[in-house]
Amino acid sequence: MAARDPALRRLAARAGAAATNGAPDLDERRAELAEARLANHIRRVCAAAPPLTDAQRDRLASLIRPGTGTSGEQVAS
Repeated sequence: MAARDPALRRLAARAGAAATNGAPDLDERRAELAEARLANHIRRVCAAAPPLTDAQRDRLASLIRPGTGTSGEQVAS
């Protein structure tokens, strides 16, 4: 699905150009795009969800912190 957000489209174009041209910063461009997509998704999901408790936010944040969130604990969906 094409991004509606101009910033996401711009990052996708940069990553695409870097891939096409074999740019040395390709991994960095792809990481920037992945971060922007995740942030956009997280914002949309949080906007649609009821307010979370501090403990719930901490558990979710631990999923993306290095070295944490790997205990196998399931988060209810």
